[in-house]
Amino acid sequence: MQLTSYTTRPPLLVSTLEALAQRANHQPAADTLMQELSGITVLVAKKFTNDRTADGLLEAFYLTVGCISLAISQADIAESNEAKLSFLLQHGAEHVFQMGFRHIKELSALPYVAFVSDFDRDAFVQQRNVKALFSEICHADPNATWEGDEVFKNETRDRKVNQKIIECAKWLRKNHCNGAVKDPDMDANAVIALAVIFSILGDGRIVARAGQKEIENLINRAREAKPDIDAGWEKLLAKTPPEYHPILRERMEEHRGTIVKKILSKSKIKTVLTEIQDYYAGNELEVDYP
Repeated sequence: MQLTSYTTRPPLLVSTLEALAQRANHQPAADTLMQELSGITVLVAKKFTNDRTADGLLEAFYLTVGCISLAISQADIAESNEAKLSFLLQHGAEHVFQMGFRHIKELSALPYVAFVSDFDRDAFVQQRNVKALFSEICHADPNATWEGDEVFKNETRDRKVNQKIIECAKWLRKNHCNGAVKDPDMDANAVIALAVIFSILGDGRIVARAGQKEIENLINRAREAKPDIDAGWEKLLAKTPPEYHPILRERMEEHRGTIVKKILSKSKIKTVLTEIQDYYAGNELEVDYP
């Protein structure tokens, strides 16, 4: 019977320093790196943890290790530890740390959710978000498995999707049939859902925001006319920039067998109206009567 084997992956800074230990006459470089790492740790403790307690200094050390490891992981260098070591020695630990922290700040600037609010532009909130991401991704115990670079990669992918959704929704708002919607808050998924749902009528309108009466009218018209859904959606796609087509097509397929099916069914209009209000229109619903 073969026992399951477990492999651990230490922070990249640890494996990089191990490569340094294998070099002849490595002591001068090691001394320089240790001094730099100590200085960075103190700075992190002052700004992010607590330089007056042992726990604060330890957490700052973990964040220093992780931030430098993140920078190494994102650098365009070979996978070998020797290549990573050369990169670290060439640029210096302080500069590499700054590179890692810059990645965190750039990631924080991308939207965590597909919702836009004035609250997100508050300087205090932005600073808090950077600190939270820094702690989440860069905490790296040298004696434990590190997955910060994978977390960073997945978080970047998800946030870039949110960014594209927001850009698509902004375009739909700008081209709203009744004039551009200029509300600073925006539920991007709701904007896209409304545009997709209303476009089944095939009348060529782009609807980025709607009231209860408009939604009720949509249901009645769709049931009476029994429109060609795909033709209506193609009209919407023909009006929108190609870079937004994948998002719109994905939503079309999602809604085809759910809310669009209910719109065209014999379900009570009030029931369908409530479902659209509760699960699709979101904050983009204009309440025009009780």
